[in-house]
Amino acid sequence: MSQGVKPWRRLRRGLEQDYTVARVRQDWWADPRTALEHPRVRVDCADWVTVIAVTPDDQLVLVRQFRFGIGASTLEVPGGIVDPGEAPEVAAARELEEETGYVPGRLVPLGQVHPNPAFQGNLCFSFVALDCVKRHEGRQDEGEDIVVELHPRADLPRLILEGHITHSLVVTAFFLERLRAEGPGAP
Repeated sequence: MSQGVKPWRRLRRGLEQDYTVARVRQDWWADPRTALEHPRVRVDCADWVTVIAVTPDDQLVLVRQFRFGIGASTLEVPGGIVDPGEAPEVAAARELEEETGYVPGRLVPLGQVHPNPAFQGNLCFSFVALDCVKRHEGRQDEGEDIVVELHPRADLPRLILEGHITHSLVVTAFFLERLRAEGPGAP
């Protein structure tokens, strides 16, 4: 950690708006170098999970769903919110089954990242779910419209490089998986 960056001091909290999946507020902070005040937006979200789901025959279980931020559908791995008091690995298995109907034979943690520390404080935990088997058609949450797609694992680089998978947290999950496979202590 750099010794040259001083923490900013929060002077006051703004009013908070609750949008169910996120709470948004603007706080005022003092720049430690100049003591000038600066407004900054903070978005408080629950922690999230992403799940790279792989079947015994090396197919990726992906989901396609509409994303309001871009006004279009995206191809992603299953994932979602960690419920209050829920362990991330429990959330990962639950979200995988709810969205796809697949259950993992084994769930392996890959790591965690801050999705956007510029204005969010939450974490995104990534997992790989191995030997996934379809048990049912899935039980999507109200307001979700998800289509499950199977893709050969070997197609992953093409799916990312050709822009079929563009969600940064999904790409990050695959990168964490690659680092685990190639890094120190890899099997």
